[in-house]
Amino acid sequence: MLHTVLRRRANGETVEQIQPDLIIPTGRRKGQNPSLSSIYRALAEHEKQQTYPDAVAQAHADFAALQSAGSIPGQMAGSMVS
Repeated sequence: MLHTVLRRRANGETVEQIQPDLIIPTGRRKGQNPSLSSIYRALAEHEKQQTYPDAVAQAHADFAALQSAGSIPGQMAGSMVS
C-alpha cells in the first residue's frame, strides 16, 4: 500500500485522490479504505526511516536486546509478542 502511495504521489496525485483506490489487505478492516490520517502516518514513518536509517537500525537492535533479556517494561519474562 505504501509503495502505491509513493509511486502515485511521485506522479503528482494528492493523498486525497489516492485514498479511495487503496484497500486494506488484512486485519479487522480488511477490504476497506485506510483513513487519510493512516496514510499520512505511514508516509511520515517512511520519511523518518529514510532520513535516519542508522537511528532506526539502532533502535531495532536495542529493542531486540531488551526483548531477549526480558527487560521490557510490561512484558512478562519469557513471553514473546509477534
